[in-house]
Amino acid sequence: MKKLLITILIFNSCLDKNEPRKPITKNKIKIEAINQETIDKAVLYEANIRQYSVEGTFNAFSKDLDLIKEMGVNIIWLMPINPISTTKSKGPLGSYYAISDYKKVNPEFGTSDDFRSLVEKAHSMGIYIIIDWVPGHTGWDHNWINENPDYYLKNQEGKIIDPINPFTGESFGWTDVADLNYDNLDMQQAMMDAMAFWVKEFDIDGFRVDQAYAVPQSFYERTFKMLKSIKPIFLLAETDINHPGGIELVNRFDASYDWVGHHLSKEIAQGKKDVNSLRKHFSWINKNYKDENVLINFLTNHDENSWNGSIKEIYGDAEKVFTALSYLSPGMPLIYSGQEYDLDKRLLFFEKDSFPKVSGATIDFLKKMGDLKNNHPALKASLGYEKLSYIETNAEDKILAFERRNKEDTIVFIANFSSNHSQFRMNYDSNFKIFPKGTKKTLSSTYEYVMKPWEFWILIK
Repeated sequence: MKKLLITILIFNSCLDKNEPRKPITKNKIKIEAINQETIDKAVLYEANIRQYSVEGTFNAFSKDLDLIKEMGVNIIWLMPINPISTTKSKGPLGSYYAISDYKKVNPEFGTSDDFRSLVEKAHSMGIYIIIDWVPGHTGWDHNWINENPDYYLKNQEGKIIDPINPFTGESFGWTDVADLNYDNLDMQQAMMDAMAFWVKEFDIDGFRVDQAYAVPQSFYERTFKMLKSIKPIFLLAETDINHPGGIELVNRFDASYDWVGHHLSKEIAQGKKDVNSLRKHFSWINKNYKDENVLINFLTNHDENSWNGSIKEIYGDAEKVFTALSYLSPGMPLIYSGQEYDLDKRLLFFEKDSFPKVSGATIDFLKKMGDLKNNHPALKASLGYEKLSYIETNAEDKILAFERRNKEDTIVFIANFSSNHSQFRMNYDSNFKIFPKGTKKTLSSTYEYVMKPWEFWILIK
């Protein structure tokens, strides 16, 4: 028996030497490569995993993918999923953006396998997953701090510093993070390797790049070329043409923020400006952006909600009309976690929080708007497609009316962007169906219309 055991061990040893074990190939769920057609009809969902559920995990979020899909969402942006630094941390749990390891999953949210399962389930449903990437700074626990201190910017005393505001030359006050040095090419390569890791190992579909304007464009040129050689990806920049890098930086990404439009919408909702300012903004966009640019249209996001106020606080009764506008105007509409459940509070940023998931009128409205965006080519996101054709009214300070048209369909949006009833005429004659009811609606230059405060019509032909 002893001789037999020795023989078996020797035989197995020979097999190991002659036929080395092959790496296990992960089975990837097939999904159509992300492309311009996908982007043009997309609804984007920003997922705050920590606050989305009581559990605050990937698995808890994954359970609601069916509902998210029903809202027409086909791209999910996950806020940073990496471990959070504890050194100099802010609050009990720290900031998602103070990363301690670029190649690991935050155990607060689950395991690497949990994350992989989330991506695979999303792909099986035709949903793309992009992750938030923080290239400008790390948390103070990151191993680079001790192993590669030259990866960081330092002051005259040789001490690593936190990020500096390029407009003021002073600290942002982000004392929980250390500013990276992009003059160090070894650091750049390490960052590139980390980004490629998530595409190769977890089959993610792209990145939302935090403070994209804070990183040299030469880094993006090299990195994006490398990433796209692995698979087609979607790249969203937290920037606009008013930030450093301007239109050249915007053009390196598939989409960027419409910060100006966002701030204008808040001012109109609060009665500080009238809708003429929005009309001028659309003209400015058409003049300054290129045809292929896609802007993210949003009422809220993680920063706006936590630091500036909930949608209810900021928009009040104007919430619904501005939500509709985010779908009807050129660009990609964004839904932030909880928005679908009428989130009426500021979510905590540095500690655990959650919100009640009670389905109301908003979630039904978002489902209808998602269906509209997904299935009507006239609403393509790219600025070069079906630019707004304004419909003239005799109440331009209150009424915004425009048409978006292509060969397949025509959509008209008419809205009262004021807190008062508006009476007006418009030079437009045609027959439509009111969305979503489907009842007939005739527009005529002979009619006089009256709209309630913040009322709007979506008409389809």
